Amino acid sequence: QQDAFLPYVENGTIVLIGATTENPSFEVNAALLSRLKVFVLQQLTAEEIVSILRQACADDERGLGKLNVSITDDQLLRLAQHTSGDARAALNTLELAARIIAPDDAQQRIVTDEALQEALQRAAALYDKQGEEHYNLVSAFIKSIRNSDADATLYWLARMIEAGEDPMFIARRIVHHASEDIGMADPQALVVAVAAAQATHQIGLPEARLALAEASVYLARAPKSNQVYVAYEAAVADARATHSEPVPLHLRNAPTGLMKGLGYGKGYQYAHNFAEKKADMDCLPEKLKDKKYF
Repeated sequence: QQDAFLPYVENGTIVLIGATTENPSFEVNAALLSRLKVFVLQQLTAEEIVSILRQACADDERGLGKLNVSITDDQLLRLAQHTSGDARAALNTLELAARIIAPDDAQQRIVTDEALQEALQRAAALYDKQGEEHYNLVSAFIKSIRNSDADATLYWLARMIEAGEDPMFIARRIVHHASEDIGMADPQALVVAVAAAQATHQIGLPEARLALAEASVYLARAPKSNQVYVAYEAAVADARATHSEPVPLHLRNAPTGLMKGLGYGKGYQYAHNFAEKKADMDCLPEKLKDKKYF
């Protein structure tokens, strides 16, 4: 559907102005994005958020003026600091806090610390499971594991869990990177990761957070090797390039007399019959003879 804009944007018939809270790289296709100028709006400071909140409290038409909200400067600053530079989140949390409190005899809603805390707990954290922050946090988590930084690993894990990430998503990433980043340097890492995933599936949050933390720290402190990953990717490249190469006859199964007559299984050497449990036998297609991956 976005492609329909292309000719009209190019010839100037349409001047396209858009705003999004998401990374446009994920939401706008490459062809259209290449014809646009992207401006990144940075997070607002706490002081700027406080100013916006004060305006909202005083605005009868577009703000919360009709609710007659009374809130201290310290409370406004606390609210601003908890909303990560997001004015919309701050405004929504302020309104929620105001509506938690019943009006007094003078029809004034005096926000208490308890009401503000409840509103902050209800408010959604700066985290979108389909947006950029989702990918930013999991990227930081995985790269901290890869860099053997257990402290950073725990921090990013806590950020994801506290923001409401699906614990099974985290568990799957841990299992994957036990193979990709540790591999044969410590095969036990995969066992620990799978155990954490099973525990997460069985008990769920909040208890599963410790299983995830244990596995994450284990992976961060484990020796690292990506040899399996590199070797497999090389094998994939060859498999795609030689996908029509036949399986050598001596490696083929021969369950019928016809197959045996065609030479299936002829020349196969059973490894267990040799002292070193390895026969002098080629197991790759002819085109890849003597190829080494690992």
